[in-house]
Amino acid sequence: MAHIFDMELRERLGARLSAFERVALADAHADGTLKRAAVAIVIVPHEEGAGFLLTRRAPRLNAHAGQWALPGGRLDAGETATEAALRELEEEISLRADRTAVLGTLDDYPTRSGYLITPVVIWAEDLAAMKPNPGEVESIHPFHLAELERPDSPVFLTIPESERPVIRMLLGERHVHAPTAAVLYQFREVGLQGRATRVAHFEQPVWAWK
Repeated sequence: MAHIFDMELRERLGARLSAFERVALADAHADGTLKRAAVAIVIVPHEEGAGFLLTRRAPRLNAHAGQWALPGGRLDAGETATEAALRELEEEISLRADRTAVLGTLDDYPTRSGYLITPVVIWAEDLAAMKPNPGEVESIHPFHLAELERPDSPVFLTIPESERPVIRMLLGERHVHAPTAAVLYQFREVGLQGRATRVAHFEQPVWAWK
């Protein structure tokens, strides 16, 4: 399906996200075993349509260096997930947005590496100032929203270390695994296709458990 970057798309995404009854897992992890974090699913103009952004993490980072990721990071003290996503978006790729650009949030996703991630969907029209912060991001990669609706994606893998399926999303000639794949898959289901689909049960590959 072709997606045009216009007010109709923005309103459709906003309506579907508003109607979605997200699952917040923070209360289940009130003992502090998981660190709170937020990621931004950034909807942007892309060629003749609409797209989203992924980044390649800087190779010298202490954790998950060089991996594909959505812009985001840990919540600062007293910060909400929305505030953190907006802050990280500016810090990592110099995109400044305010609360009026936030279309909604998806389910919290607990990671094997000890984080509880809240995905925040953000609308960004002006990309003129966008650039990677070399201390955190090696490069920025836009993809058409249509990549999320490919008939050959997602792919579910089995691993001996877990009974849960590992989810993989195919993007161009590349692919991403959970947590990024799980978050993008739920955005596809909820935002693009209007289906209330849960993803917290999807597994990550073993190399992402650390």
